[in-house]
Amino acid sequence: MAVPEDVLTNGALIRDLEEVAKDIALLHGVLMRTKETPNSSEVVSYAPFTLFPSPVPRAVFHQALAVQPHFNRLVDRISQDPNFLKEALASTIKVDDFTARLFSIYRHVLQEGHSQSIVVGLNRSDYMLDQGPDGSTALKQIEINTIAASFGGLSSRTPDVHRHILKVAGRLEEQKLVLDNNPAAGLARALAKAWELYGSERAVVMFLVEDVQMNIYDHRYVENELWNRNIPVIRRRFDDVYKTGSLDNDKRLFVDGKEVAIVYFRNGYMPQNYTEQSWEARLMMERSLAVKCPDISTHLAGTKKVQQELARPGVLEKFFPDDPEAVTQIRATFAGLYTLDMGAEGDKTVAMALANPDQFVLKPQREGGGNNIYGADICQVLESVKDSTERTAYILMDKIQPQPVHNYLLRRGSPLKLCTCLSELGVFGTYVRQGTDMLLNECAGHLLRTKSAEHSDGGVAAGVAVLDNPLLV
Repeated sequence: MAVPEDVLTNGALIRDLEEVAKDIALLHGVLMRTKETPNSSEVVSYAPFTLFPSPVPRAVFHQALAVQPHFNRLVDRISQDPNFLKEALASTIKVDDFTARLFSIYRHVLQEGHSQSIVVGLNRSDYMLDQGPDGSTALKQIEINTIAASFGGLSSRTPDVHRHILKVAGRLEEQKLVLDNNPAAGLARALAKAWELYGSERAVVMFLVEDVQMNIYDHRYVENELWNRNIPVIRRRFDDVYKTGSLDNDKRLFVDGKEVAIVYFRNGYMPQNYTEQSWEARLMMERSLAVKCPDISTHLAGTKKVQQELARPGVLEKFFPDDPEAVTQIRATFAGLYTLDMGAEGDKTVAMALANPDQFVLKPQREGGGNNIYGADICQVLESVKDSTERTAYILMDKIQPQPVHNYLLRRGSPLKLCTCLSELGVFGTYVRQGTDMLLNECAGHLLRTKSAEHSDGGVAAGVAVLDNPLLV
């Protein structure tokens, strides 16, 4: 049951709901700092969100939740396979400086030996719903985020906002269908388990954060869940770790004199996050006894090139030799993924993309949204690199064709208007492993983000998408 057209086009009702929605979002803590004061909580606004929850087919929603524990295991197994990571990223690290720097740290840690046997993963697998020519809908993965997967906090607050809006709008049946969702608790549960395994009540969980922190309240909900468990939390930047961080003889990590049990990276996924001092700090943290979330191998497991390699025939079977059902469930979510490595196979990919650029997305090895290349821009980029190894810095992926929906996007400073929208479903996954024992492996909740159909790429933090909730149909 979706919100009907007569509600969406009732101007008087929409004007009333707009004011209610903004106030209720503030009341329920769906918050962001403003662009004008990104490092101050003196001025705070509501985070952007949809006026109504958006329809999502029930079957594909539950499919996404069901496959997440398999993706958790897959990421963890990739992170433990040095030969696979070396082969998968061999061409990329020759042309992509950022991935090469990460891989250099990975190589250093491998040579020195891992200091810590506890591994904690907080992932988010993102999907769009691809509509086939016959009108059928298929769940197709866009990417899996293995570092700084965001909006677990704010997405824990938005269900109550949409429930209230639907109640005011008189849509009581739809209001009952808004799902409970609390990724913040699930993410904190995994961090708490790893902290307990570390075994020191005095040791802290350190959120490694950006210099500019507009999205701080998303962090705070996870942080608050940890404080509720009497787990101490500190927030530090790369620069703080570089200036005050050190390892003792047992490789225990100390920052500002505090022993760090877990480094939770909410930063460090883009080249611009790093100075030379930041790279030194990252290496020190990776070498330390602290549990890293993620560690460097798990960070690399989430690269676009690894995603493309996993789609090759027979690769998933290597990671799940005794679990064909897991292979089937994971592979069902893959869109077409194509290599741009040098050679006949890569040449075929280039020709295919240049002939029909609107059917594909060109993806660099970057996270954070707003990096993908579409349409005529694909031709421009590929024409400039098609005969060069520079092309191996990218992968090509089939462009997913989702079914548009209509909704209103509430964003500070923007007029409210009915938009044709596209939605993206994210599913949070958590796992904790100690040595060979998988102690926790869960689906921790979901995230729906919606944007105007006029935008090809970009997330909430990039100012394009807004927070949403699924209304199962």
